[in-house]
Amino acid sequence: MPVLRYAYYPGCASQSITKEANSTTRLVAEALGIELHNMPKANCCGAGLLTDYDYGLYLALNARIFAEAEAMGMDIMTICSTCLMVMSTANRDLKGDPALLEKTNAVLAKAGLHYSGNVRIRQLLWVLAEEIGIDNLRKRVVRPLNLKAAPFYGCHSLRPSDALGFDDPAKPWSLEAVIKALGGEAVEYKGKTKCCGFQVDLVSEETAVKMTGTRLMDGKSKGADCFVTPCPFCHINLDNYQGLAGKELGAKIDMPVFHLAQLVGLAIGINPDEMGFSRHLVSPESLVG
Repeated sequence: MPVLRYAYYPGCASQSITKEANSTTRLVAEALGIELHNMPKANCCGAGLLTDYDYGLYLALNARIFAEAEAMGMDIMTICSTCLMVMSTANRDLKGDPALLEKTNAVLAKAGLHYSGNVRIRQLLWVLAEEIGIDNLRKRVVRPLNLKAAPFYGCHSLRPSDALGFDDPAKPWSLEAVIKALGGEAVEYKGKTKCCGFQVDLVSEETAVKMTGTRLMDGKSKGADCFVTPCPFCHINLDNYQGLAGKELGAKIDMPVFHLAQLVGLAIGINPDEMGFSRHLVSPESLVG
């Protein structure tokens, strides 16, 4: 298998709130032979907040990220689903409108930069499912997972599908396939493609907490031992807000939530002590072993 090389864009959240996702991704990448190259000049993608406020600025900020990766001769890999969505949407717009790309490059030129439109945006989940491949991933397992995992994609891993272009947002397959390759059982439940409530937190915390609890209880009712998500913001809600969600619903949830890289790390033999499980509010210790 050829060496996989990516310009690595972890995203803001995974360098602060969910540091364990970033550090574990680096361990998993090294173990699987994926080269992650830092992007020292990369800026924040805008997290979707700039899109309506200043569309031109939003495009320029993202094109600046793409220009750095293009200069490195690499596609971008991210572990943040919001960054994935924001960058993929900007890339779609720039590649689909030559005049818009030219206008954006006029802005970049002031900083001595240029983007030709040759960069793809990839997510860790997609790299595992497609570039590494499910069969190859299965061969790397040394500690098969003996658990039932509820896959939780998160909105920004699936939508807008015309910008992301990987999974069918109504019938995704990649996360289930990875879980099975690792020796686990993927739990089927109706909430796996729905919103965790993260951005609703900014408007109505009570509504968001109910959404979080509903998703967790849905998976638990189907026999899940844990949740796994490729999205750090979904992890924040499903793990950090789980106590509030349980109180709101009058239920004891007690559901460990894994970052995707952590679940992969367990199965391919990375030391659990190196994967930051102590940072989780809901301890996964009973499943880590």
